Amino acid sequence: MMKRLKFAGIPTADQDRALAFWTTQLGFRVSTDQPFGEQRWIELRIPGAETGVVLFTPEGHEQRIGQFQNLSFQCDDIEKTVEEMRAKGVDFDGEIQRESWGSSAIFKDPDGNSFVLSEG
Repeated sequence: MMKRLKFAGIPTADQDRALAFWTTQLGFRVSTDQPFGEQRWIELRIPGAETGVVLFTPEGHEQRIGQFQNLSFQCDDIEKTVEEMRAKGVDFDGEIQRESWGSSAIFKDPDGNSFVLSEG
C-alpha cells in the first residue's frame, strides 16, 4: 500500500538560484543534494512535514519551467505567512483571495513557476 507522497517535482532553469529561494526565503531544508546526470538531484523538506519537493527538470520537460505548478502549500495563518514571505522578497500575483471554501494566494519562484498558498 502507498503511505504518502514522497515528493513533488519543481522544474527549474537554475538549480542554485532555486535552492537559495526555497531554503533562504521559504525555510525548506535540504535532505539530498547530489549529482544526477547533467543536473543535481536536490530534495527539500518543509520542517516538520513528510512530503518534500525536488528541484529537477526531467529532460524534455523544459517547457514546464515558468508555468503554473499544480502544487498547493498549506499554512495556518495566510495573512501572516504572506506578510513574512513578502518581507523575504517572494513575489505574489495579486492579493489574498477569500472564498467560501477558504483563503489562498498565488506566489512565484525565481523561474516564474506559480504555486498556491492556502490557509487551513
